[in-house]
Amino acid sequence: MEERYYATGRRKTAVARVWITQGSGQVKVNNRAVDEYFGEAVRGQALQPLRTLGLEGEFDVWVTVKGGGISGQAGALRHGLARALVVANEDYRKLLRKNGFLTRDSRMVERKKYGQPGARKRFQFSKR
Repeated sequence: MEERYYATGRRKTAVARVWITQGSGQVKVNNRAVDEYFGEAVRGQALQPLRTLGLEGEFDVWVTVKGGGISGQAGALRHGLARALVVANEDYRKLLRKNGFLTRDSRMVERKKYGQPGARKRFQFSKR
């Protein structure tokens, strides 16, 4: 049986579960082709780790992604893919770390506070 490597990636509120196997470069996201699931702009971001390592046609990638929006999901896929590649081959770690693919992007939406219309915005103040 062929080797299968698994990792989880997260960004904002999106979580991507990523499995990779040696293969022909086929990428499936939620049982759909990656071109069909993501638009042109975010697809490049999602598959950056493969491009950086020059492994674009060497791994089949199977992903389930939940939560967040398209941008968050693409970021979660990128994070999970980088982690899975490190599980597959520890030698990839140095280059992926250098390019920032292994770092979890901790930026989240700040919560709305009571007495305000948003996280930072204040209701209009009237002196008189």
